[in-house]
Amino acid sequence: MNPPAKNIAGIVDSTALQRVKAATPPDELEDLKQAPLSFRIIRRLLGYTRPYRRKMGWLFLTVILRGIQLPLLAWSIGAIIKGPIATGNTDQLFYAVSGFLAFALFTELNFHFRVRFAQEIGENVIHDLRGALLHHWLRMPMSYFQAMPVGRMISRLTGDAEGVRTGVQNVLFVSLVQTGQMFGAGLLMAWEDWRLFACALGVAPIVWLLNKMFRSRLSDAYRAQSDSFSRISATMAETVGGMRVTQSFSRQEVNESMFHELVADHARYNLNAARAGGQFLPLLELSSQTFLAALLLLGGWRALNPVDPMPVGSVIQFFFLAGLFFQPIVLLGNLLNEAMTAMAGAEKLFRVLDTKPDWEDPPDALRPETIRGEVEFREVSFRYTADRPTLSDISFHVQPGTSVALVGATGSGKSTLAGLLAKFQLAASGQVLIDGIDIRKLDSGTLHRHLGVVPQQNHLFSGTILENIRVVRSDATREQVWETLQQLNCQDVIDGVPGGLDATVGEHGSGLSLGQRQMICFARAMLADPALLILDEATSAVDPLTEKRTQRALQQLLQGRTTFIVAHRLSTIRSADLVLVLDQGRIIESGSPTELLQRGGAFAGLWAKMA
Repeated sequence: MNPPAKNIAGIVDSTALQRVKAATPPDELEDLKQAPLSFRIIRRLLGYTRPYRRKMGWLFLTVILRGIQLPLLAWSIGAIIKGPIATGNTDQLFYAVSGFLAFALFTELNFHFRVRFAQEIGENVIHDLRGALLHHWLRMPMSYFQAMPVGRMISRLTGDAEGVRTGVQNVLFVSLVQTGQMFGAGLLMAWEDWRLFACALGVAPIVWLLNKMFRSRLSDAYRAQSDSFSRISATMAETVGGMRVTQSFSRQEVNESMFHELVADHARYNLNAARAGGQFLPLLELSSQTFLAALLLLGGWRALNPVDPMPVGSVIQFFFLAGLFFQPIVLLGNLLNEAMTAMAGAEKLFRVLDTKPDWEDPPDALRPETIRGEVEFREVSFRYTADRPTLSDISFHVQPGTSVALVGATGSGKSTLAGLLAKFQLAASGQVLIDGIDIRKLDSGTLHRHLGVVPQQNHLFSGTILENIRVVRSDATREQVWETLQQLNCQDVIDGVPGGLDATVGEHGSGLSLGQRQMICFARAMLADPALLILDEATSAVDPLTEKRTQRALQQLLQGRTTFIVAHRLSTIRSADLVLVLDQGRIIESGSPTELLQRGGAFAGLWAKMA
C-alpha cells in the first residue's frame, strides 16, 4: 500500500528530521554562512586545469573564436540583405551566400572542438578532484570516519562532484562565449548606429539590479538544496547498512517515515529554488523584450525619418545583432543557477580537502626495517569526549612474543587500548612505545606493515576469496595462500564454498557465513606474518566446533609474535601469558591467568561468569 500523499509545501520539520539535521557535522553548517559565488573557489578550480594547459589553450582559442563568429554571422546576414538583395545583384548574391555558408561551416567546426575540449577538461578535473578526495580520506585518522557519515562522503563524490563538472564544462566556457558574443555584437551595433546601441545599453542597470536582488536568494536556495540531498544520501546509506537490525526490530515504518520526511524536506528546498529561478528568469527575459520593443520603435522612427533616414537593411542588420546581444542575458541567468549549484558543490569538496587530520606523522618519522614487538604503555590516557575519559593512567610493559589478553566489561576500554597500539588514535597524554620508540615518532605505514589486525567485524572486499586473503601480500602465490589455510586447518571450510579460492565474494562478504568470513580474516593475518598481532574479539563469529579446530593453528599463529587479544571466550584467555583486567578505563588487575584465579579478584569473578 502506497503511503498517503502529503502537501510538500506545508510540511514542517519533525523530531526525526530535526535529529538528522542535528547530526550534520559542524563544518557542513558553517557552509551555510558563506557566499557561494567566490572567485577564490573559481581560481582554485582552475588550478586543477594546470596539468592540461595545452588543451586549455586550444579551448580558450575556440571560445574566443566562437564569441566572434556568432556576431559576424548575424552581421553577414544583414550585409547580404543590404548589399546584393537590396541592389538585385544575383551574381554577387551567389558568392555572398557561398561565403556565408563556408563561414558557417567553419563556425560549427569550431563549435565541435569547443564542446569536445570543454567536456574532456571537465572530465579530467572531476577525475582529479575525486582522486584527491579519496587520497585525502585514506590518510585521515579513524576519528574522522567516526564523525563523518558514509552517505555524506558518497554525496561528495557523486552529487557535489557532478555539480562541479557541470560548472567546469558548461557554466565557465559557455559564459565566456556568451560574454564574447555580447561584446562582439555590441561593437558591431555601435559601429552600425551608436544612438540605437546607447538605447540598448539601457538594459544593463536593470540586469545588474535583478542579479543583485536574486543572487542571495538563489545562493541560499541552492546551498540548502545541496545540504538536503547530502542528508538523504547519508540516511539511505545508514538504512541499507543496518537493514538486518531494521528488519529484526521491525523499524521499517519508522525508517520509511523518516525518509519520507527527508525527501519532502528536499522537495521543499527544490521548490524554493524553482520559485526563485521562476521569478528571476522571466524578469530577465521581460527586460530584454521590453528593450527590443523600444529598439523597434526607435529603429522604425529612424527608418521613417525623412531628413536622415536609416536604410531598412541597416535596421534589419541591427536587429539581428540586437537578438545576439540580448540572448545571452536570459542564458546567463540560467547559467547563474548552474553556477550556484557548482559553487555549493565545490565549497563542500574543498572543505573536505581542507580538513586537517587530528594528527600527522612528523616529517622525520622513523621507518625501522624490523620490529621485535616490545610494547610499553606509560601513563597513557585517552578520551573521545572532553567530559568522559575512556582510558586513564594505563601503564604496562610486555616483552616480544608475549600473548596479552584484555578482559573487562563492555565499555571498559579494551578496544580503545588496542586502537592506540595500532595508531588508529593517539593518546591524549602519556606514551605508547614499540621497541622503545614512541609511536608518535613511528611512520604509520611502516608500523602497519608489521602489524596484523583481525577485527570483530570481519570486513571483506569485493573480489575472490583468494584476492581477499592476498590483500596483505599482493605478491603471495596461490600455493602460499593454500599453505596458510592448511596451517590453520581450515582448507575444507574454503573447499566447501562453491568455487573455492576463486569464489566471488559479494559486498561485505555476502554469500559467505560469518564463520567462513572469519576464517578468511584469520588466513589474511597469518599470511601477513606480522610482528604485532591484534585479535579484537576475533572468534566471536566462529562457532565452538570451528574454534576448537583452529585452536592449534591459532597457537602457531601466536608463537613468536606479540599478541593482544580482546576476547570473552575462555579458550583464548587461558593460553595468554599476561591478562590485563580493565574497568572504567583503568587496569585493576594484571598477571597470568593462573595467578589471577588464585587471587580470587575481579578476573576470577569474570572467569566464573564465562564458565
